[in-house]
Amino acid sequence: MSKYDIKKVVLAYSGGLDTSIIVKWLQDEYQCEVVTFTADIGQGEEVEPVRAKAEAAGISEIYIEDLTEEFVLNYVFPMFRANAVYEGEYLLGTSIARPLIARRLIEIANETGADAISHGATGKGNDQVRFELSAYALRPDIRIIAPWREWDLNSREKLLAYAETNGISIEMKREGKKSPYSMDANLLHISYEGYDLEDPWNEPGDDMWRWTVSPEAAPNKATYIEIGFENGDPVSIDGEKLTAAALLLKLNQLGGANGIGRADIVENRYVGMKSRGCYETPGGAILLKAHRAMESLTLDREAAHMKDELMPRYAKLIYNGYWFTPEREMLQAAIDQTQEVVNGVVRVKLYKGNVSIVGRRSNTDSLFDESIATFEDDAGAYDQKDAEGFIKLNALRLRVAASKGR
Repeated sequence: MSKYDIKKVVLAYSGGLDTSIIVKWLQDEYQCEVVTFTADIGQGEEVEPVRAKAEAAGISEIYIEDLTEEFVLNYVFPMFRANAVYEGEYLLGTSIARPLIARRLIEIANETGADAISHGATGKGNDQVRFELSAYALRPDIRIIAPWREWDLNSREKLLAYAETNGISIEMKREGKKSPYSMDANLLHISYEGYDLEDPWNEPGDDMWRWTVSPEAAPNKATYIEIGFENGDPVSIDGEKLTAAALLLKLNQLGGANGIGRADIVENRYVGMKSRGCYETPGGAILLKAHRAMESLTLDREAAHMKDELMPRYAKLIYNGYWFTPEREMLQAAIDQTQEVVNGVVRVKLYKGNVSIVGRRSNTDSLFDESIATFEDDAGAYDQKDAEGFIKLNALRLRVAASKGR
């Protein structure tokens, strides 16, 4: 099929450097109609102004949608039920937003009769994989246009020059000569890549971070909060019930004010290269610790350990873009079943970049039995003599091997 057979394309449109150029490029290269879709997923910037930019580019079908609540409730929270962390540090802030955006791209393509979707992800990155795997899972016949894999505008400088030549208004300039950090933000996190971060030895400057103060500049007095959980999801802070998005926003504010949630990572991208990125995930850092604390009180030991064994596989599925897959749904079903008993309150101490759990309780589902665990007189609740046989049975194979000189 020729590219000129494509009559209409739905573009994931931010109004930033890349996608502003892509609109013009699609119109010229494919001679097609472009529909723009802009998602508000809590990136902290007004999205409505992109309407004027899209209109100035000749776009007549413009979709601007607030998906913040859906993002947190149906994507972030299910992921945090699994305590998902990629390669020990990354809380998957960019990864988890991609399936939601891809789903809406496909739905809008269906609504508008579009032949294709387009995105601004580069051919070096993970996002192209995440967008496209999700899109194909939802509509197998969809055409996908990834300009970064087709054009020769392979640097920020060339993009800025293209914008100037074509009269495209771009506000993203750094000191008049250097390109800015490549950033991605949503209600869960903000990421920074490129510029001076491309040398993994360089320490990020304090002026780069947007959501968090440095731990050194954080208050000298600790902040205490209580997070309530129902079925594994946070539902309240200090007894106040909040919507999913409002709760995460408040955790971000509390964490950011206390210097919590910064990460500087060299990660292994799915496409094969190592990449250095910096991340701010203040609310997520608090939530991960609090959720694990709630599980420590309420989950059966073997269920908890099996969750921990499955977690890296689950995290890798999200990182690599396999949200809409049978294997992720299978793992999600197992994880969600364990969360039926994860109910209660966790007390958290926030202080100079640290998240400390200082209390947890569950009136209905706690498996902690003080009468058994006590170091005082347990009134016969636990017979310590039972431990002798338990130890000897578990040592039997070791004793047999040792007797053979092994």
